[in-house]
Amino acid sequence: MSVPLRFVWHQGAVLSAFARTALGAARSGRHREMQVPGRWIEAEVDPLPSALLDAYIRHVGGDPASYRGQVPPHLFPQWVFPLQVRALQDVTYPMQKVLNAGAGMTLRGPIPRGEPLRVRTRLDSVDDDGRRALLSFVAHTGTAAEPELLEARLQAFVPLGGGEKREKSEPARVPGEAREIGRWRLDPGAGLDFAKLTGDFNPVHWVPAWARALGFRNVILHGFSTYARAYEALVRARFAGAAGRLRTYEARFTKPLVLPASPGVFVDGDRVTVGMAPSAPAFMTGTYGV
Repeated sequence: MSVPLRFVWHQGAVLSAFARTALGAARSGRHREMQVPGRWIEAEVDPLPSALLDAYIRHVGGDPASYRGQVPPHLFPQWVFPLQVRALQDVTYPMQKVLNAGAGMTLRGPIPRGEPLRVRTRLDSVDDDGRRALLSFVAHTGTAAEPELLEARLQAFVPLGGGEKREKSEPARVPGEAREIGRWRLDPGAGLDFAKLTGDFNPVHWVPAWARALGFRNVILHGFSTYARAYEALVRARFAGAAGRLRTYEARFTKPLVLPASPGVFVDGDRVTVGMAPSAPAFMTGTYGV
């Protein structure tokens, strides 16, 4: 069953940030004198409705009962992204081409529902080799009483097209000895449903013609949807549904996940991977801990 359209009404801040990104795409050239780390961008975020939070949790394979009185920590891009856009206001990379490269988080305590969130983020580092730029951000989320409940780390990949060609590296793969702990059945509308719940309406995730124009066979799943779904698979299989026990979680997005698809989640020690089968190419690789 598809996600109701009514949840889009709660995505004003994210949609406004996308609009600012689109307007900024008209700028040309690349900023070569950025101050890194950048300045902190801070905001207080209104509480998200419980109906939206529960619908999001169910969409990514979780159990709302695991988050009574809590906000799922892997939803952090929803409130961090508008601040990221402000942190990039002086950066003239072609942000219309940006792709999520990876994310990580450290959870120090439950994020309470029904309370305004104190959020701050900054551009932490830039790695530019002429062919691509990797922009790294750090963000903190909490409340007035506990401002450091969650530290999130995000990486954005921006293709530039210049510089010397590099030899292609061996693609990331699911470890051959990894054990499957879950599998998803994702239809072509999974990207649009995730967008309704998070505000991330990048058309590559829900407009087939747009995705094909960028070289994909069809729409691709949001990296953060893969991230959240793998997190919830770990909560079920490794922590008996106790979401708060999973405290550290790092991931790289290594291959676009074209929809429809039925990938699995695999674990090997403290490693987690998303792919079709052991030894197959991986869509996401990561680690987790308590």
